[in-house]
Amino acid sequence: MTTLPRSTTAATPPQAGPVTTGWRRHRSTLLIVGALLAALALVVLTQGPVTRAADLDPDNPGPGGAQAVARVLDDQGVVVEVVRSAPALGTTALDADSLVVVTSSSDLGTSTTRALLDQVASAGAGLVVVDPGVRLLDTLAIDGGPTRIDVGDGVPGSCDDTTYDDLVLVVDGADAMPLDGCFSDALAAQDTIGGDLTLLGAGQLLSNDQVLRGDNAAIALRLLGGRERLVWYVASPDDLVADDGIGITSLLPDWIFPGLAILLLSTVLLVLWRGRRLGPLASEPLPVVVKAIETTRSRGRLYRRSGDLAHAADALRAATRSRTGARLRLGAHVADTVVVDAVARHVGRPESEIATLIGAGAHAPASDRDLIVLANDLAALEEEVRRA
Repeated sequence: MTTLPRSTTAATPPQAGPVTTGWRRHRSTLLIVGALLAALALVVLTQGPVTRAADLDPDNPGPGGAQAVARVLDDQGVVVEVVRSAPALGTTALDADSLVVVTSSSDLGTSTTRALLDQVASAGAGLVVVDPGVRLLDTLAIDGGPTRIDVGDGVPGSCDDTTYDDLVLVVDGADAMPLDGCFSDALAAQDTIGGDLTLLGAGQLLSNDQVLRGDNAAIALRLLGGRERLVWYVASPDDLVADDGIGITSLLPDWIFPGLAILLLSTVLLVLWRGRRLGPLASEPLPVVVKAIETTRSRGRLYRRSGDLAHAADALRAATRSRTGARLRLGAHVADTVVVDAVARHVGRPESEIATLIGAGAHAPASDRDLIVLANDLAALEEEVRRA
């Protein structure tokens, strides 16, 4: 009867102990995780609006963006509407008071460009295409392509349109359009699409880092601020999906095929040139007999050129052992030590002296002079064996 309370009181402490110990063990980890979550929530709540990184994007505040021009136009009362895809542009209502400016024009496909032209022509709106390429100019039914021009310290405006008189264009680089225009044809316009079409080959004048150079700001405002509404179309690579005229040849640069033709012609000329230098083939009956003295001299020249005195000395000693062994009738495959012993007994000289001359483990000569001395000693030894 008295044992039950003792067992009950003994079992009570282990129940509360692990709970307290576990909380203390993981308290630091939980505090750290809570602090990280609070910091993440603070960053999410306080971060600014998402900016774009594409060149000449009106929401890009970087050096290559065009946020400065877009904000100035908005301050001047021009309604700036940004469109970032061909489907979004197709659903945008245009009228005669609208101007569409297209940046990232290299991402326009053939069908996308045609749909854009039809939409602008039907609405009587204006169209400005920034830095168009050859493929886009072909779609616009404009013959020729852009050519690089030297802007230098600036290009003054000189054209029939008095809008840009007394203004100077200053950019790092520009392209001349295949139309008559202003600023050495870097800004050209025509009226062949049912509306005003302007090609701008100096897109850098719209960028944040170059808009304040020269009269770039005034040129940009007069170019894009002439109508009440500006639809800024930032072409996307997704607009190429519906392109029915794009292929591998249209994606390659224009110089690739002339370059390949020049490379092929150069290869043919090189083959003809080197083929004539080789001369005609000469037939010779086989087997070709080469004199032993020619082989010996050739090997000697190779040894001398490479400076391999040890290899040359081994060749001389091996030849001496072969000839003296044959003269003493020792056989063709006799050991070197047997030849050394037989020659020593035949000429009556110490075996160590003969081993120094013709032994396989003899020391290599240290210079050409020592090699010549060794050759003379071997020749004298062979003569001595022959006389004995």
